[in-house]
Amino acid sequence: MNRLDGKCALITGAARGIGLAFAEAYIKEGARVAIADIDIELGRKSAAALGDRAIAVELDVTQQLSIDRAVRETIEAFGQIDILINNAAIFTAAPIVDLDRADYQRAFDVNFSGTLFTLQSVARHMIDRGIKGRIINMASQAGRRGEPLVAVYCATKAAVISLTQSAGLNLIQHGINVNAISPGVVDGEHWDGVDAFFAKHEGKAPGQKKQEVGESVPFGRMGHAQDLTGMAIFLASDEAEYIVAQTYNVDGGQWMN
Repeated sequence: MNRLDGKCALITGAARGIGLAFAEAYIKEGARVAIADIDIELGRKSAAALGDRAIAVELDVTQQLSIDRAVRETIEAFGQIDILINNAAIFTAAPIVDLDRADYQRAFDVNFSGTLFTLQSVARHMIDRGIKGRIINMASQAGRRGEPLVAVYCATKAAVISLTQSAGLNLIQHGINVNAISPGVVDGEHWDGVDAFFAKHEGKAPGQKKQEVGESVPFGRMGHAQDLTGMAIFLASDEAEYIVAQTYNVDGGQWMN
């Protein structure tokens, strides 16, 4: 349908997984995409595989100079940024009594501060150019409620949902729509680490937690990165012009609100 024809997107954490699936989907819809990732070598490989409509930019979302440089390089390559997806994130988990302050700080630096200040940098560009842009934050079902062993990660994603509401209400006066996607459990390489954590703290066999989680989804399986691309395309398109400050669940029926 080419719903994003002529648009230019910056996607953080896009060298692999969900971010890369977004990049592939956007290119198919006519957009040009900057794959922003801290792993620049993998980012370059991913961009090369996507063809001449993709570039790679190095981005560490915990560093303001890196954020501003990635935004600037994307603008230099494409002329402007019409769409931002704040996808970069890390997972962390521990029992409350074992929480580590440095681990806590790292999670908030990446998941929340990284989202906020990348959003800010791109929003400034959009306002300066008069771009009626789209900003999409990646939340999580973990931001909808607490979990016994995932307090910090849950808190970071709850903060992303709150930020989406505030930024959406503030930036719509400039014609910039801010919304978010809240995935459920999405299969991928990161789940090996998640499964190992629960095997340790819940006494489960390797692979058991992943199987249980998949079976608990009303749809009948864990999600795949491609299950999220339809919402990402929709929220970036003209069809979503009247949608402001919302967080949409794409989780196979795990959470309703």
